[in-house]
Amino acid sequence: MAQSQDSNALLDLSMLESIRGARVAIVYTEWNDKITTEQNAGAERILNKLECSITHKMAVPGSFELPYACKQLFEATQHSDNAPEAIIAFGAVIRGGTPHFEYVCKAVTEGITLLNTTLPIPVIFGVLTLDNEQQAWERLGGAHGHKGEEAAITALKMIQFNRNLNIK
Repeated sequence: MAQSQDSNALLDLSMLESIRGARVAIVYTEWNDKITTEQNAGAERILNKLECSITHKMAVPGSFELPYACKQLFEATQHSDNAPEAIIAFGAVIRGGTPHFEYVCKAVTEGITLLNTTLPIPVIFGVLTLDNEQQAWERLGGAHGHKGEEAAITALKMIQFNRNLNIK
């Protein structure tokens, strides 16, 4: 099983020293709020450490609503001074006894993929797809790193990527 500590370049913050002042928005779900609260906390730790700003922090009911909310947030802010340079979408979908899990996971994955191919800013996939709640905690400071922190690092690296291409 792949673990974040097996990808040292992913977690390396030294290449992000010039990213100070980057603007990131976070859209998160109310569903499984214990998990998304910790995802947010991890992202905020990284963003604060690198002196970046969270332009917007908005909640939606569940993961299915994340793509819509990310698109609406982009469209509502794209011409403002505090327009985000990246959006992080946080959620947690836990498998149950019905096919609902598969439908939600497929929809949110395809929705965020579509946003990444149509919007001029990256939308970071921070949705945990889990068999049980214990797996979430293994990914929020346990054996599999901290996916909230990793999402923030990914957002900043993608902002840096766009800045290197002179994409605003």
